[in-house]
Amino acid sequence: MSETKIDKIVLAYSGGLDTSVMLRWLKDKYQCEIVCYCADVGQGAEMEGLEEKAKATGASKLYIEDLRDEFVRAYVWTSVKANAVYEGVYLMGTSLARPVIAKRQIEIAQKENADAVAHGATGKGNDQVRFELTYYALQPDIKVIAPWREWEFGGRTDLIGAALIEVRIKNAFHFERRRLFVLGEHRVRRREARAVKIGAQPEMYRQRHN
Repeated sequence: MSETKIDKIVLAYSGGLDTSVMLRWLKDKYQCEIVCYCADVGQGAEMEGLEEKAKATGASKLYIEDLRDEFVRAYVWTSVKANAVYEGVYLMGTSLARPVIAKRQIEIAQKENADAVAHGATGKGNDQVRFELTYYALQPDIKVIAPWREWEFGGRTDLIGAALIEVRIKNAFHFERRRLFVLGEHRVRRREARAVKIGAQPEMYRQRHN
């Protein structure tokens, strides 16, 4: 039995390597309209130039939604009152943001009369579960596309090759900025780390002041 034709997908989009390749991959695989959506939960200047980039990569439009107030009021403040700190040390800013991001994505999908939603969560951690449980709770019949479970790429090194771009790492660390905290993660994955030696850098010590 053939699958139902998908005419429009709403993609949770950051403009980074993963979702940029996903945008093109979805466009090519499903031959349909892709609407991109980026949620502002405190990352600020990282969203500059996103609309131009999304449209150049194949999106029909980009929604940029300011979810900072809702994120703080309904999620962050609730977690603070509950003293929700993972293993006593880790503030759950990233995990807390996923439901509010997914909630607004479903609202946009309904507004756009989209057939499906897509996210860029990998199999690392529980982000796929956080996104998808929220999707199905709000719209049980929505089609969910998770490219990291479907496509042929094994990791970000493969994505760089697929994007046909030359990458120069200005900073060895990737940062996720949230209203609650800033998460720093080394860009060089474990399997590439043997060939690269990178010491501490000033960017590691950036802090939020607003």
